[in-house]
Amino acid sequence: MSRVDVEQVLHLLELLDREAPVEQLAQVRAGAATAIAVRIRQRLSRYHRRAAGLSALFDTASDLAGLQGTDAVLQSIVRRARMLLRTDLAYLTFNDPAAGLTSMRVTAGSTSALFQQVVLGMGEGLGGLVAQTARPYATADYAADTRFDHTTPIDEAVTDEGLVAILGVPLRLGQQVLGVLYAGDRAEREFSTEEVSLLSSLADHAAIALESARLLEDSRTAGETIRAHNEALRRAEAAHDRLTDLVLRGGDSDQIAAALASVLDGGIIVHDTGGVELARCGTSTRQQDSGLVAESARSGRAVTGAGLWVCAVLAGPELLGSITLSGREVLSDADRRLFERASVVTALLLLLQRSVAEAEDRVRGELITDLLTAPDRDQAGLLARGRRLGVDLRERHCVAVAEAADPRRLRSAAARALPVHSLLGVQGDLVVMVVGEDQPGTLAQRLAKELGDALDQPVTVGAAGPVTGPPALARAHTEAVKCLRAMVSLGQRGRGSDSAGLGFLGVLLGDPGDLSGYVRSTLGPVLDYDARRGTELVRTLRGYFACGGNLNRTKDELHVHVNTVVQRLDRVAALLGASWQEPERALEIQLALRLHEIVATTRPGPCTS
Repeated sequence: MSRVDVEQVLHLLELLDREAPVEQLAQVRAGAATAIAVRIRQRLSRYHRRAAGLSALFDTASDLAGLQGTDAVLQSIVRRARMLLRTDLAYLTFNDPAAGLTSMRVTAGSTSALFQQVVLGMGEGLGGLVAQTARPYATADYAADTRFDHTTPIDEAVTDEGLVAILGVPLRLGQQVLGVLYAGDRAEREFSTEEVSLLSSLADHAAIALESARLLEDSRTAGETIRAHNEALRRAEAAHDRLTDLVLRGGDSDQIAAALASVLDGGIIVHDTGGVELARCGTSTRQQDSGLVAESARSGRAVTGAGLWVCAVLAGPELLGSITLSGREVLSDADRRLFERASVVTALLLLLQRSVAEAEDRVRGELITDLLTAPDRDQAGLLARGRRLGVDLRERHCVAVAEAADPRRLRSAAARALPVHSLLGVQGDLVVMVVGEDQPGTLAQRLAKELGDALDQPVTVGAAGPVTGPPALARAHTEAVKCLRAMVSLGQRGRGSDSAGLGFLGVLLGDPGDLSGYVRSTLGPVLDYDARRGTELVRTLRGYFACGGNLNRTKDELHVHVNTVVQRLDRVAALLGASWQEPERALEIQLALRLHEIVATTRPGPCTS
């Protein structure tokens, strides 16, 4: 070998050592040595690229392993793919086997909104073929490549993005193809085998990372589900203990309803078996849905309908009532079980209340019966029995009697409407109440309304009093019954009144010893005016009615001028109201005038009080 050849070979070795490009090596004229140096340089370049790719893959695998959440993994995949292959863009589509589609999920380097929203059918375009066959495909010029099933939407999206060269590889997990990972350029480009292998390796790493992210999310979801379930159980146990404690400490239906409304975050209504509302919290009054109650009683579970949840309150096979929950269209399993547990606690409460009420009602009912049937036999004993029940019969009490179409429900509703220190019993088809109040008319009106609203049917109430002592209570009961029967006969069902409220009819039915009370309620202003002024309005009224309302005959009867009669009657109208001459009112006034005359002749002094 000549000295020149040796120098050329040494120059080639120096270029190789400096990792000079192939072009520089090819310019050295060393014959076969140049060709060998070029091959060595190309092989070294491939090794370097492979080493760089492997290093990038290791970095990518490390990065993917540290990511949490599917979206973060997908974003990292497409960024790494674009960087490793030095392409204009990279993107990823996900398969939807049920719909037979693969749709764009993530892009990096894309500028086309149309491209970013493209959807491929399985087998359509390069990506559809990759998704269908689970094999990599590459094209240097997509638009001119006839190997793929071109469709207008896909071609338009590719054109809008300006894509020319595309490489797609499957994201596989076992035999399942999750999607397709792409790298693309906006100029023609032949993708080498090493590039296809590199992108496929990245896709394999990405598929594993995606599965790990999914499993992690599933694990988190499962953990949250378990925590939520445990929390629901804890809350249910605490609520059950709270409700049970309320019952054992003597709580009532209102407290149970309030506690349950708080726990379930809704409105609660408790009804008895007859549909009477026992308690309510957080909602307005509504009627019991008998259909849902029957369905719940048959199944033994809470049922839903019309936006409500209803649970029957059962004691064995016996229906005691129901609980209605509003404001919660959907109940979790835990809340539904809690709702059903509440019905068991409510059943316990109602049974306890019924036992106590039955015992107390029996005692109170017996006292009512003895008061009405034998008030004079043992007055001291009756007073003592009343005191044991918290009722002092020496105090002023009114007696009210009530009638409705359903006496059993009426009695139950009356027990809730009466003040604590009252007596309640049943005589025949009437409910009898002894209440410590002074206004029998007001009491009767209130009870008629409250009981009528509770039963959603007319309730008629007659009342009398106030009186003191057993004998007077028995007489007041008789008067109250007469008052009630009179209202029923007059077609006034659903009303409440005492005898005074019935006008002159009440005088006929009421206590004969209270005639002066009727006179005062009817003629009081006229009597007071005569007493203060020394006038004769009462005498004028008697003469006016005695003469049949004829003014001329009245002035002759009274020996005064007709104008005087007119003036006196105008004064009467001012005192009694303009309606005093209407038939019904006039009849009451005439009766009061006659009673006033009778009372005046049988008692000393004028009837002015």
